Amino acid sequence: MEKHPIGDLTEVTLSKIKEMVDVNTVVGTPITTPDGITLIPVSRVSLGFANAGSDLKSRESAFGGGNGAGIKIEPVGFLCIQDGGVRMINIGSPASTSLDRLIEIAPEMIDKGEQLYKKYKNK
Repeated sequence: MEKHPIGDLTEVTLSKIKEMVDVNTVVGTPITTPDGITLIPVSRVSLGFANAGSDLKSRESAFGGGNGAGIKIEPVGFLCIQDGGVRMINIGSPASTSLDRLIEIAPEMIDKGEQLYKKYKNK
């Protein structure tokens, strides 16, 4: 099967996108502070891609085509590793409703409950 020009356009565009966005874009390189806390940046990546082509029939066959892509990289927060525990520090907008806030703090409350349970179990 003969290779079509739209395939070449698509391959070039996708290879350029791959160069810009890799796993280190979503989960960044760990940063260790002097007091032993490790912070790992976390981002949200959104991607849109489209391509189109047309074989034009005229005196000579011709191809017309194009493609485009858009990428949005948005910082979400940091994973904070300290004293063997991991927690997420969000840098987004604050919760707008009570239910959103409850969902936001639920993991921290569960962790504190586990710590209290272990503390009283060992006594």
